[in-house]
Amino acid sequence: MRSWVLITGASQGIGHEFAKLFAGEGHDLVLVARDQARLDQLAGELRERHGGKALVLAKDLGTITAAQEIFDELQREQIFVSVLVNNACLGFQGPFAGLDLPGHRRMMQVNMTTLVELTHLFLKPMRARHEGRILNVASIAAFQPGPYMALYYASKAFVYSFSCALSEELKGTGVTATVLNPGLTESQFHTRAGLKRPRDHRLMMSAEKVARIGYRAMMNGRPIVTCGWFNKALTTVAKALPTRVMAKITGAVNKGDKRN
Repeated sequence: MRSWVLITGASQGIGHEFAKLFAGEGHDLVLVARDQARLDQLAGELRERHGGKALVLAKDLGTITAAQEIFDELQREQIFVSVLVNNACLGFQGPFAGLDLPGHRRMMQVNMTTLVELTHLFLKPMRARHEGRILNVASIAAFQPGPYMALYYASKAFVYSFSCALSEELKGTGVTATVLNPGLTESQFHTRAGLKRPRDHRLMMSAEKVARIGYRAMMNGRPIVTCGWFNKALTTVAKALPTRVMAKITGAVNKGDKRN
């Protein structure tokens, strides 16, 4: 029996690759992002290639009603989500006080509040059916403070902590929660956040590879997965060094990485 998978941030990057991967594995999809045209194009390609269903929901996850609207619409359509992939996120670079407050609010809404609301709304019916999987995309940024991207790093620390706690709570329920920690990934995130790409592209993973790592971990019920040996090494160092030292290192990197 085919199951429904809901993917946020599905129009590009890691979310786009998740959509292709799940469709190829025989799942029906609910694709969520702001860009209606990109979603329609992706849905059409996936239907043609794999023959499954792909429902497009063009929603701005930065609004306070988005999560409830998505849930209510799927309830009306009698679509019962078995897999939830909370992939959408925002990031801005610059000194905290120098960035506008509406942007901060929007980032918190997308990265944390809407993620929590979607998880809460879809988790209840999953638990009632005793089956389901939740994948939350955090980042290796979760493991240290990030001056000049302070709120983004903090939001990823929230996602990481929340997901780890949720995974423990769900043991024995038939539902699992997995947190995925990518590092530098080939996507549009760098452009939107105003970040330069590293000169050594070997340090960047493809979005496809990140999605495959997350998919395997989620299907195996793993609570935590970090992508690649280099990112695992970075998180090990971040855990070992004092927080104030990591803040200085990360701040120096982020301050010097701003586009001109």
